[in-house]
Amino acid sequence: MLWPWSSPAPLIALRGQRLLLRLPLMADYEDWYALRHSSRDFLRPFEPRWTEADLGRRVFAQRVRRAREEAEEGTDYSFFIFLTTGRDEALVGGITLSNVRRRAAQFVNLGYWMGQPFAGQGLMTEAVATTLPFVFDTLDLHRIHAAFLPGNTASRRVLEKNGFVEEGFAEKYLQINGRWEDHVLFGLTKERYEISRFNRRHA
Repeated sequence: MLWPWSSPAPLIALRGQRLLLRLPLMADYEDWYALRHSSRDFLRPFEPRWTEADLGRRVFAQRVRRAREEAEEGTDYSFFIFLTTGRDEALVGGITLSNVRRRAAQFVNLGYWMGQPFAGQGLMTEAVATTLPFVFDTLDLHRIHAAFLPGNTASRRVLEKNGFVEEGFAEKYLQINGRWEDHVLFGLTKERYEISRFNRRHA
């Protein structure tokens, strides 16, 4: 798949009912910094350990460059999530499709974060739903995987509402806040996604 990456515009834009998902731009830095900084205590129990230095402008510039390079290579897609009201857009979180695998595998991993002021409003459920046509139709992948901490009922609800099902349990799966943590494994196949989409259209 070839993408016209010569433009400074975000290019890949996914739209939901209330949301816009696109690659990060340097112009997003101030809003990203403010949201991550203010949500630090809220996010800490669910993410790899990070410090104030990780919020620096130079680190963000590397993030923007890497996001574009990875999308161009077709390996990872790191989207910012914006709540749209009229012409205004407010950054509310992020969603990542990472480690795209082709050949016999044809899958991708899903990860996401939501700023504390916007949690509990159904925005992540919509954001995940917005990525699924991109995963299954545009990228033509066969599976999407996700994992969450056993006590993270909010993530469980997000995934279940989007048709994911529990597929397993992984001991000491990811390093979260400096500790190796167990995770619940969820997955969604293209077949299950197509059945769910058919049922919604004919409900």
